[in-house]
Amino acid sequence: MPNIKSAKKRVLVSKSKATRNKSQNSALKTAIKKANAAATNSADKEAAVKAAMITVDKACAKGLIHKNNAARKKSTLAKLLNEA
Repeated sequence: MPNIKSAKKRVLVSKSKATRNKSQNSALKTAIKKANAAATNSADKEAAVKAAMITVDKACAKGLIHKNNAARKKSTLAKLLNEA
């Protein structure tokens, strides 16, 4: 456990940021999984893919994922939508 006041604060801040990042990452993965499931056997696949793309854009804007990672995910979703 840190003794310095600023180090103690960093522990608390990093813990709260890690919790927030974990929940946002989970939401991103869930949206992508829903889009993949909808693209294979659902009529509302376009809405699910668009929602997943919006989630990917938000994650990129918040700095959760790199912009190239976001572009790759969106490209994969678009390909999935177009071929189905």
